[in-house]
Amino acid sequence: MKKADNRRRREMADLGIKILSGAAAFIGIFFLGWILWTVARQGVAALSLDFFTKLPAPPGIAGGGLANAIVGTLIITFLATLLGVPLGLFTGVYLSEFGRDGRFGTLVRFTMNITMGIPSIIVGLFVYTVLVLPVGHFSAYAGAVSLAIIMLPVVARTTEDMLGLVPHALREAALALGMPRWRMILSILFRAARSGLLTGILLAVARVSGETAPLLFTAMSSPYWMKSLAEPTANLTVTIFNYAMSPFDDWKQLAWGAALLIMTAVLTVNILARFLLKEKTK
Repeated sequence: MKKADNRRRREMADLGIKILSGAAAFIGIFFLGWILWTVARQGVAALSLDFFTKLPAPPGIAGGGLANAIVGTLIITFLATLLGVPLGLFTGVYLSEFGRDGRFGTLVRFTMNITMGIPSIIVGLFVYTVLVLPVGHFSAYAGAVSLAIIMLPVVARTTEDMLGLVPHALREAALALGMPRWRMILSILFRAARSGLLTGILLAVARVSGETAPLLFTAMSSPYWMKSLAEPTANLTVTIFNYAMSPFDDWKQLAWGAALLIMTAVLTVNILARFLLKEKTK
């Protein structure tokens, strides 16, 4: 009788946890769907040929687009990827292959973990102090550096984890055949873990695509086309911030359109990353 009562309590507790978990998942999905629907409904009206091809119109004048902000976002993100991804890959390789048990490797791993949790606005303030204040103006390269710092720990930890999943027998076989260690890493480990590495890179890009705070302190914004990396550069996230706070309805509409564009890009990158990770784990 006592065993039956204990079993009944366990079953009731299990059912209660399932109900709570399901309710929490439903609430999260509901609000996510609400946000997606609201952004899509408000932003689709702003999407037109002018939105992608024209510069912003002056305040109070209808028309214009966000072509310079779209191009600026692509350039800053591309530069951040060029800076953050190789450094992140090298860091991950070191942690996986050379510093797994050493004190310095432990320190680097701890630093990467701490960096992943630092608020992005702190990163923006740091880059502002180091790169913006000394030269006296905002710039695209300062914005790229701030985003690269955010990308670095994501790529590094993903690289370490993915390389750690590669069987040690592959390493031993390659080294036994006389292959140099650097070539073994590039030809064997990277090829075996390529889907996971690409997934980490895509997740890092998605991570920084919607960042606003670092760019407010580094790249700022501009109503003109970018002529140099050493000048304030228009970007979608800061443009959304500025336009959403403005009193002009047409600017607010453009902000919704920019939000829809970023949301679509981030969702696409995340879905692609999940698909690649799923293919890797099959």
